[in-house]
Amino acid sequence: MAKNGKSLAEDPNLGAKAPDIDIGISPEDRKKISENLMKVLADAFTLYLKTHNFHWNITGPMFNSLHVMFETQYNEQWVALDEIAERIRALGYNVPASYADFQRLSTIQDEAKVEHTDWREMVRQLTLGNESVSRTARKALEVADKAGDDPSVDMLTQRLQVHEKNAWMLRSLLQ
Repeated sequence: MAKNGKSLAEDPNLGAKAPDIDIGISPEDRKKISENLMKVLADAFTLYLKTHNFHWNITGPMFNSLHVMFETQYNEQWVALDEIAERIRALGYNVPASYADFQRLSTIQDEAKVEHTDWREMVRQLTLGNESVSRTARKALEVADKAGDDPSVDMLTQRLQVHEKNAWMLRSLLQ
């Protein structure tokens, strides 16, 4: 029993209060980093949806190779989304998680509907999408690096490697 005679079950506010976040990054820097990571998350999620859409809807002579390539890419992207979101949470901020949030934060715009047989347009859009994620991640990396946030820098460096390689591989299909 607590001093006021109530148990923790009767008054959950009696328990220990969570301490403030003190990971060696100022609250101001944690906010800036988180805001930039939210933009990376929005771009990454938008690209994930586009990649999955094209995986489901591709037809024609490039079906097998692109179906497999798109699947590999969206599976990797799905895992990365969780890592980005969890880093935002570790910095003390809630994660944007609605389509409206992602549309507002993303630099990747919805383009006109792509015919399921137009594999070249699908590849073009995914090339541009991967480059958009790369640009957004690079800006976030600069902010995280300036603040000494090594875990975010490491994660963003990995994201850059993946998205730049994906853009190169996709672009090569069109050359």
